[in-house]
Amino acid sequence: MAVTKVVMPKLSEAMETGKVIKWLRNEGDRVQSGDIVAEIETDKADVEMEAFGAGVLRKIVVPAGERAPVGSLIGVIAEPGEDIAPVLAEAGGPSPAAKAPPAVSPAPAAPVPKSVAPAAAPAPAVSSAAAAVPAAPVAERLRVSPLARKVAAQAGLDLRLIQGTGPGGRIIRRDVEAATKAGAVVAPAAAAVAPALRPVRPDPAGPEYEVVALTPMRAAIAKQMPLSKAPIPHFYVTSEVAMDRAWDLRQELNALDGQPKISVNDLVVRACALALTEHPYVNASFQGDAVRVYHRAHIGIAVALDDGLITPVLRNCESKPLAQIAVESRDLAERARARKLRAQELSGATFSISNLGMYDVAEFSAIINPPEGAILAVGSVRQVPVVAGPGLGVGRRMNVTLSCDHRVMDGAMGARFLQTVRRLLEEPLRLLIS
Repeated sequence: MAVTKVVMPKLSEAMETGKVIKWLRNEGDRVQSGDIVAEIETDKADVEMEAFGAGVLRKIVVPAGERAPVGSLIGVIAEPGEDIAPVLAEAGGPSPAAKAPPAVSPAPAAPVPKSVAPAAAPAPAVSSAAAAVPAAPVAERLRVSPLARKVAAQAGLDLRLIQGTGPGGRIIRRDVEAATKAGAVVAPAAAAVAPALRPVRPDPAGPEYEVVALTPMRAAIAKQMPLSKAPIPHFYVTSEVAMDRAWDLRQELNALDGQPKISVNDLVVRACALALTEHPYVNASFQGDAVRVYHRAHIGIAVALDDGLITPVLRNCESKPLAQIAVESRDLAERARARKLRAQELSGATFSISNLGMYDVAEFSAIINPPEGAILAVGSVRQVPVVAGPGLGVGRRMNVTLSCDHRVMDGAMGARFLQTVRRLLEEPLRLLIS
């Protein structure tokens, strides 16, 4: 069996380095292909990394907490008798003979003696049920899906008290939901969540300013946006959409029992997906000496975070009904805010939508996210005076602005696409039957 290199994956277009948050397997542990072996921090999300080969995790080259360039070696999987020295030498790592025997665990991974209470032990106020549950080994305790971890944190549950029913005893969402109904023990620190950006309160006696280091996400945005605005010749097309019928249809659909809730953004995503099939040159990107025209609508949905912006990708929107778009886009947004997106959801969009309507923004222009050829900026749905027959009435209106790459399309092409989006939203039954 061949030696399997564990390399730092490229999980987004702008990613150059990644950070190993933690290893979920220790050196000497056996792994199967598809097992989650580590968690990687990118500029956009924390992503679980799978093993692409079976064997023993013979060497951890990049320990937890350290960064490594994309494509560089961070670990080696091989059978015990296989020689991994050439692989380590190629990567510039130490030879196996230079480290302690595999049977001896490194100091940071040494197990805590049972007589010593761990630093994160629950307070005495926790019910005695917690004491009856033996502490799981480190690798076992970490077998939790990202969604299950998020749901548990929101419910305030101690994951150590939940029995996993997923592959290899992994805790999955249904396990957390079952524990919630059964009244599982609350984790003492569960209420602690990532703090939002604090407001600045002027202090007359304090300093005039403070310097705040860029987060990885903000640094990636600062690097990527000049690559868009400077070299890409943007032009903009704006249209006003009558949203009265779409608003009424949305209210009727949301009143149905057992059906997913539909947002205005879901209607826009569905309309854009259908319009992209009709105007494929908007679903395109500039490739230097050619234009790549995509046959499927992989739509990036911009999600605002406290420390930046992320655009997870909803794939194959042209073939998904409105209800499925609603369910999947909500799930994407929730996991984006929890930084738990999957690798395939971080890149590959062919078109993007940025909606600031929830912030009462009437109209704005968005910057194209390369290599895409266009992005749609969506404003709020407003009640405004409109001409109704011989007099005036009140109608719901929404402004949308299409930012276009002039190397890929011209003004008339962008305008025709926007006309189709407008027609679909103003005749919203088409969104259900197309």
